[in-house]
Amino acid sequence: IYNFRMGLLDALKMDGHEIHAISPTDEYVSHLINAGIEHHHIKINAHGSNPIKDFGLLIELINLYSKIRPDVILHYTIKPNIYGSIAATFLQIPVVNNVSGLGSAFQRKTITYYMVKFLYKIAFVNAEKVFFQNNEDRQFFNSMKLVPLDKSDLLPGSGINLRKFESVPYQKSDPFIFLMVARLISDKGIFEFIKAIKQLRDKGCTSRFQILGAFDTKPDRAISKEMIREWESQGLIEYLGVTDHVKEVMAKSDCVVLPSYREGTPRVLLEACCLSKPIVATDVPGCHHVVKHGFNGLLCRPMDFIDLAEKMQFILRTPENELRQMGMNGRNWVETNFDENLVIEKYKTAINQLVPSLKYTQVDSALPAHS
Repeated sequence: IYNFRMGLLDALKMDGHEIHAISPTDEYVSHLINAGIEHHHIKINAHGSNPIKDFGLLIELINLYSKIRPDVILHYTIKPNIYGSIAATFLQIPVVNNVSGLGSAFQRKTITYYMVKFLYKIAFVNAEKVFFQNNEDRQFFNSMKLVPLDKSDLLPGSGINLRKFESVPYQKSDPFIFLMVARLISDKGIFEFIKAIKQLRDKGCTSRFQILGAFDTKPDRAISKEMIREWESQGLIEYLGVTDHVKEVMAKSDCVVLPSYREGTPRVLLEACCLSKPIVATDVPGCHHVVKHGFNGLLCRPMDFIDLAEKMQFILRTPENELRQMGMNGRNWVETNFDENLVIEKYKTAINQLVPSLKYTQVDSALPAHS
């Protein structure tokens, strides 16, 4: 909530509304409390699929919603979207949902795929407003008869605070620095990134390749610490760990890389554009809405490390003035299409349509999502 929704919460507070946030307690909760937001702890296993624990989450949300009695609820991420919507429907509280991406559940037709589809069908049966971050996801939910088009709308991701992420002058480093910022899971294209680096190293490339991001706990797709140490020992990458100062790290890079299999609207690419960095990303939903091939970066085929290596090699051969222009193009593109204020206005409109009286009275907004 703090990292991605604070601009919206501040705007709602400025309008005189009362905000309640529901999320697991983490290091960012104190920032929410200091901002005047009342926080309620809840335990959410984001990756687990234990039906007993999920039923417990549903009951806990019903109890919390009954206690808070919000006028409207804003949901983010898959479990709040599903179980929060079911709880709100039970209590007859209007909701605004945000499907920020399909996630791994919809990438393969496994048991999880059919289970999640069934739960979404139940959760969104009475949905009044569901936001999507790209049109492919919106059309997918419509084709699966989960959300009709007239109940959905598009957002430019979570938007970006243009004042916080100011453009930085572009100057090539020596050696050149490629930076990948992502959770350490296979779906982000980590293995393709490593294979592409090996190809470039075999050709004598001396560039630096950095990875910034947290380890994941789901074993079937997680990149292990042992793998990272092995890649470091081979001289392939520099692992930078995690930080609250992504902007400062990104500002020192020359090109941001994201070979993900699918995204909603990747925040990291919006930040890269804001900082006027050229980008290499996969030609998949989410990524190709931010990156326009040849304009502010390059697009490569998904799951294709050879094509990824070729695009990175092209970046290396591109003159500095052309890379600088790519970065400037990205900044202009984000200013026009992904300003955080566009997201805020869409939320305000949706809330006022669902609960017209909130234009003049107070709102309790519960956001069951990670801080």
